[in-house]
Amino acid sequence: MSDNRCSTAFFLLVLCVLVSGNVSRADSAQNASSTDKKKAAEDAAVVEKFAAWKATLSSEQQAWETVLEENLGSFYLPIYQREKIAGKVTAWDYVKDVPVLPRVLLIGDSVSRGYTLAVRKELEGIANVHRAPENCGPTSNALKKLDVWLGDGHWDVIHVNFGLHEIKTPLADYTLRLEEIMTRLQATGATLIWASTTPVPEDWSNHVGQAEVIVRLNKAAAGVMQQRQIPIDDLYEFALPRLKEIQNPQDIHFKAPGYELLGRQVAASIAAQLSTRKTKERIQ
Repeated sequence: MSDNRCSTAFFLLVLCVLVSGNVSRADSAQNASSTDKKKAAEDAAVVEKFAAWKATLSSEQQAWETVLEENLGSFYLPIYQREKIAGKVTAWDYVKDVPVLPRVLLIGDSVSRGYTLAVRKELEGIANVHRAPENCGPTSNALKKLDVWLGDGHWDVIHVNFGLHEIKTPLADYTLRLEEIMTRLQATGATLIWASTTPVPEDWSNHVGQAEVIVRLNKAAAGVMQQRQIPIDDLYEFALPRLKEIQNPQDIHFKAPGYELLGRQVAASIAAQLSTRKTKERIQ
């Protein structure tokens, strides 16, 4: 009889545990579903508010916003939309050209995006500074999207970099793609500036030991540029001595003061080439 009671008690205990587990899993699933629905509703509200804001813009700016919607992708587009409905100034803002000023295009990854506003500030009244309508990523993406980035306008200076997204790209492939990209950019008639890829820390999260890869990429790129007599804005050497001060720990991205410094360097490089270009045009 005692054994039967023990067996029954054990059975009831196991049953309680199983029921409790099922209830817990059901609660978790319900909470996850509720969270997903809430996020979906918030995202939909952002899209709706962005669309309403976009509708108030000029036709030219609406066209630019459409280009961004088509190219920023699932990561950057929601961020951009939230920033715009919050009234923030961003690197991808529409630039209304001052007709008498030269046009400059920045092509690059998230580091380039980070210093875009600083470049615009430094070159205010000197140049119309635009940037490509996405995080440009690797050279393989550039070969597909270059025409979209260039648009229909005339460019006086194009400041360009590819590197941080090429860590796993074979050096020969990287070099060949750069050759093709620079050929297409030179065909625009713009003065080109190549920006060397900024350093990565030795303890870069999930990419330990990749610092030397950037050195090799920069060396290969320098060979391509020297052969074509394209000036190099050496952001690698500029950033390296002050890296601990201006770069985020264990990260390839920079602190706000770091982007300000990079932006001033990039702006100085662009201003120098604009001056050289102007001098050549006068002589001709």
